[in-house]
Amino acid sequence: MITPINRKTKHRRIHVRIRKKLAGTAARPRLSVHFSGKNIYVQIIEDGAGRTLAAVCTTEEKLRGDKASRANVSNAEKVGKLIAERAKEKSITKVVFDRGGFNYHGRVKALADAARAGGLEF
Repeated sequence: MITPINRKTKHRRIHVRIRKKLAGTAARPRLSVHFSGKNIYVQIIEDGAGRTLAAVCTTEEKLRGDKASRANVSNAEKVGKLIAERAKEKSITKVVFDRGGFNYHGRVKALADAARAGGLEF
């Protein structure tokens, strides 16, 4: 049976294709981004050991605000700054950026720019 090609399937194919090429090492962990309809999730992952070094999401008390506008550009900037701060606490300065199959535009670009401004190198 052939699965229908819808938005979710296309997104998953792109994400799998990107993950074949990217891997986080101890020297340069992977900064993984995911957007749901309501929330933004970001993790710094060391793929060799299979563990998360730092994580931020909009469901945290610090970032909770207006529930209707959680996954937007302004919150993406806040999440980007916060992940950069948490990475500095763990002495991580260089990462590999994994956009997770999302287009590098809007929320993804805002998050990446804020993380760079916070001191992370991609």
